[in-house]
Amino acid sequence: MSEIILTIDGVDPVKLYGENNSKLKLVREAYPDISITARGNNVKLFGDKKVTQKAKSKFEQMVRLLREHDELSVQTVQELLSGGNPYQNRLSSNGTNNTTLVHGRGGKKIKAKTVNQKRLIDASEQNDIVFAIGPAGTGKTYTAVALAVRALKNKLVKKIILTRPAVEAGENLGFLPGDLKEKVDPYLRPLYDALDDMIPAERLNHFMQNRIIEIAPLAFMRGRTLDNAFIILDEAQNSTTMQIKMFLTRLGPSAKCIITGDLSQVDLHYSVKSGLQRAIDLLENLEGIESVYLTADDVVRHRLVKEIIRAYERSDKEARAKREARRKEKEEREQARQDEIEDRADNS
Repeated sequence: MSEIILTIDGVDPVKLYGENNSKLKLVREAYPDISITARGNNVKLFGDKKVTQKAKSKFEQMVRLLREHDELSVQTVQELLSGGNPYQNRLSSNGTNNTTLVHGRGGKKIKAKTVNQKRLIDASEQNDIVFAIGPAGTGKTYTAVALAVRALKNKLVKKIILTRPAVEAGENLGFLPGDLKEKVDPYLRPLYDALDDMIPAERLNHFMQNRIIEIAPLAFMRGRTLDNAFIILDEAQNSTTMQIKMFLTRLGPSAKCIITGDLSQVDLHYSVKSGLQRAIDLLENLEGIESVYLTADDVVRHRLVKEIIRAYERSDKEARAKREARRKEKEEREQARQDEIEDRADNS
């Protein structure tokens, strides 16, 4: 049997153990064969030597993560205890050049949380148009909105324009009651949510009433010239080629733009092709335009979101492989048939 006493330095024990010891309970559940007792800054582990060493290692990782990131969620502890590395692609909160974009409500510091989110910030600072491509939960929209709010607060732009194509994700909202704004607001809600997190309600209302911040469906952009503005086209995978072309040709000489999208979640009718990939391919070599790709490693939502995305990616990869195999098999059959026809012609 072995007894280990850990002294916790440099972090708040409440943040480490969790409210009502919620995170401490998770560690106890993960190592039920040893005794784990926490008293202030001391944690005592008693039991089998190998198991206590493993539990000690987990506590040390928890302390290190809390020191580096100034936060340690229950989900992070769950992922850590299951053998994952919840911060393999994360930036330290005090990492080099990882400055605060804006201070949100309640003084919350809004920064890049992952390496690719930092790349998105750098790309936006160095280019006028940026494509941010990646799966759900990677912070594409949130980071883009934070950049726009920072630009407005620093008076680099005079307004923020946020837009999305009004395309249903499998549901039909066309028969909702209310005026036009009330009908399209459900499509734009994620943009409102991001703004709510960064700007006090009273000031946000002032900005929106005075059209300093505009949120509108993509169709409303036609015919406008968007200048001295930070513009975000969100969910661009649901835009057609003509819609994206229309949007990009609205930009004035002093505009900044971020276009976000998830090419794996296109909600357009099967007969309509998304214009996002074509836009990326056509424009990738133009100076002042850059594409940033985020992955499942950038997911900052529930720990299972990352696994869900990876499961779908594996399924899609298998489906593509099967389609490719069928295509090659069809080509080989066609070639064999052609060879047989030529042999018969030669023999006759």
